[in-house]
Amino acid sequence: MQKLALGRTDIMVSEWCLGTMTFGNQTPQEDAHRQIDMSLDAGINFLDTAEMYPVNPIRAETVGLSEQTIGNWITKTGRRDEVVVATKVSGDNPGWVRDGRGYDGAVIREAVDTSLKRLQTDVIDLYQMHWPMRGSYMFRQNWAFDPSGQNRQQTMDHMMDVLEALNEAVKAGKIRAIGMSNESAWGMTKWIDQADKAGLPRMASVQNEYSLLCRLYDTDMAEMAVNEDVTLLSFSPLACGLLTGKYRNGAVPEGSRMSINGDLGGRVTDRMWPALQAYLEVAAKHGLDPVHMAMAWQRTRPFAVSAIFGATTSEQLTQILAGKDTVLPVEVIAEIDAVHVAHPMPY
Repeated sequence: MQKLALGRTDIMVSEWCLGTMTFGNQTPQEDAHRQIDMSLDAGINFLDTAEMYPVNPIRAETVGLSEQTIGNWITKTGRRDEVVVATKVSGDNPGWVRDGRGYDGAVIREAVDTSLKRLQTDVIDLYQMHWPMRGSYMFRQNWAFDPSGQNRQQTMDHMMDVLEALNEAVKAGKIRAIGMSNESAWGMTKWIDQADKAGLPRMASVQNEYSLLCRLYDTDMAEMAVNEDVTLLSFSPLACGLLTGKYRNGAVPEGSRMSINGDLGGRVTDRMWPALQAYLEVAAKHGLDPVHMAMAWQRTRPFAVSAIFGATTSEQLTQILAGKDTVLPVEVIAEIDAVHVAHPMPY
């Protein structure tokens, strides 16, 4: 497993990252700990979590269980130095965390300490804001995105307040690097410009959705990432399981995400199915497991990527890890590009 630098930091992360959003809910602690061990054995040193996890569903009473599960593994194994741990503070929400009030500098100071306690560690390697407080076009909100109600000065003031709090945490040794999630090119550039001007911590990464079926990142965000040295932490690289092929022909396996969430957060549309079938046919034509093709494709991008994948069970993880050394031939990449042109925005 290759390693890459996280932004302009000296933190080296594997090109795949184990997502832990089911830990403490669908994935019990024993299996979660097994998954961490398996990932380390496969060369993966990067774990991603968030204070609001687990999901499916998100509930106030389960907030923090994923962090706690990781913390219990750290304490049990003593292998803290072998992993890079990333977590996130929640934006405004329906009431899952802090009664829904999101984050500012004061909340950051409180939330960092809470996450450190749950993770049972002295330092968080990467601390991220889960989504912008001004709003975001992610999660299918791009179809009706309207930024006209944003107040630019209010946004700038908020960013400085947050960056100053994060700077305190860095100086105190509580966090090593910072990142955003579900952010735009304009937002990332403003975070970086403000930080550079004031000598404050710089965004090292951005965690946005990115897969064969969701390629909003490919234009403005890609240009931002290359020019500003920002690493993409791509979430849902398997499109919530769609790219595994398990939902073909109307199948909805018991306990699967679709059985819980229905339309997979707006990903299930009429035009998605022919796009999915086209990608599955490319994989079949070349004798590739579609899971391995989707994950290997992330390595082909012209910007730095660490792909965050999740597995509900260690059995699923075994299948994913079997493709860790897959390299896509140029003809497969060309056929993937052709499918993208034919099916550019499936959802």
